[in-house]
Amino acid sequence: MAGKFVEATYPSYDIHLRRLPVEKFAPSIWADTFTSFSFDVKAQEKRSKAVESLKEKVREMIIAGGSNALNDKLILIDTLERLGLAYHFKHEIEEQLESISNHSEHHDLYISALRFRILRQHHHRVSLSVFNKFTDKDGKFDEILSRDVKGLLSLFEASQVRIHGEDILEEGLAFTTHHLNVLVPTLKCPLQEQVKRALEQPLHRVFSRIEVRKYISFYERDSSHNKVILELAILDFNYLQNLYKKELCDLCRWWKNIDLISKLSFARDRVPELYFWGLVMYFKPEDSFSRIAVAKCTIITSILDDMYDNYATVEEAEAFTKSLQRWDIDEIDRLPDYMKVVYKFILSTYEDLVCEASKRGRSFAAPYVREVIQELSLGYNNELKWFLGIKMPTLEAYNDNIIITSTVYLLSTPALLGMKSATDEVFHWLHNRPKFVLAAARIGRFLDDLGSHQREGREGQMLTAVTMYMKLHGVTKQEALAKFAEIVEDSWKEINSELCNLPSYVPPEVAIFLLNFARATEIFYKNSEDGYTCPEKGMAPQMADLLVHPIVF
Repeated sequence: MAGKFVEATYPSYDIHLRRLPVEKFAPSIWADTFTSFSFDVKAQEKRSKAVESLKEKVREMIIAGGSNALNDKLILIDTLERLGLAYHFKHEIEEQLESISNHSEHHDLYISALRFRILRQHHHRVSLSVFNKFTDKDGKFDEILSRDVKGLLSLFEASQVRIHGEDILEEGLAFTTHHLNVLVPTLKCPLQEQVKRALEQPLHRVFSRIEVRKYISFYERDSSHNKVILELAILDFNYLQNLYKKELCDLCRWWKNIDLISKLSFARDRVPELYFWGLVMYFKPEDSFSRIAVAKCTIITSILDDMYDNYATVEEAEAFTKSLQRWDIDEIDRLPDYMKVVYKFILSTYEDLVCEASKRGRSFAAPYVREVIQELSLGYNNELKWFLGIKMPTLEAYNDNIIITSTVYLLSTPALLGMKSATDEVFHWLHNRPKFVLAAARIGRFLDDLGSHQREGREGQMLTAVTMYMKLHGVTKQEALAKFAEIVEDSWKEINSELCNLPSYVPPEVAIFLLNFARATEIFYKNSEDGYTCPEKGMAPQMADLLVHPIVF
């Protein structure tokens, strides 16, 4: 969804006055799937009561002692997180992790790696020395571990939270990846499916709710599963799914009523996908306002992206950008008809968000939303001029613009409108471009470019981020693609580092939100595909599992 790049091999006509050929996007694949949903209040209340009853039983399991209690609790916490239940027991889990962090002697690779990963994911500082007992004098992992599937899988997942300079985890990633691939054909289900899934999509980089459905299936077939936990996981999944369906139904009906897509033939109609983006960021029941705020602002992002990239002339884009900086409805007289539609939509959507934010005592944050919308239009306009060859950017300007067009600010700022713990100080931190935000932005920008560059190239008629990078750095296409992938990996290490180095005034949920922004782009642009523009290839089945099909007991 971020801004695109346009080729320097131009058509013969005057690029300032005429439009490039408009790319025709396929209609939404969902038809009336969500607008026809009917929310059953009584059934939802019944699920809620059942969830509350089972929660008390699971809470007792977390608190209870017993032999080998710390190891058992570590495994229990991992299970609850994989089943999507940990948010119900936040305080109890944190108390247990405090105790677990003070006990570091484990001789089992599975437990040692599990402890390391979970503690780091919960922002605890944890030593790498726990892995020394599994390596030889050269820092290589002992080959005797190559048959320990559970240990290998645990170490593989632990390696995903590595930061720069952690050579032992780099070695662990290579070691486990090789041996797990060798072992996969010899394994039985469901362990084989778990290993395949981990190799395809490491746990740390995927949206937890997508994994919940898959892990419920794995857990159900595990003979040692706890029936109470399994029942709670299924009830909770179905409860949340119905909540999401209602929100998406309301959003799709709103979108249908304003009928914007019939007036903007150049734009993609992808409202369910955009709602899904907000859902990745915030999944808990109380986050409904944040989900909808993100979805509506992401719709703005998508329309602006398509308008600048797929339709507007240079003069029209310049006029729109200047008018939006003034943020005045009287400015629309300066614009062509299709831009008037876009302009009115942006201002009215913003006013709706301001009204809702005021009701929640969050009006102080609303101006930040307006600022990031204006900034994004400037970023897209810069790119239009650069990649039509009007002027070439400096490397510094190009890199600065990447942060804007990654959309990290346009998605994170409205999301924080609904977060009570996000103070004005947090908004200042966010907009001062800390390392955490820059790393998330790079992941978003470069994964988008890896996934969309072939479509956007239009068989050589248009430049893309890849070809612009080639020009700025003097490298081949393959070198550019490899560099983009390297930047993504380095940025993940930066995020992992920043998770343990947040300022005291930044609440953990803000860090999780930024982490989830990176995870969202991993989902949408997996395997260098554009899952937003063409969701039927990979996104649609995942969305259907999460938003359409309930789990049957």
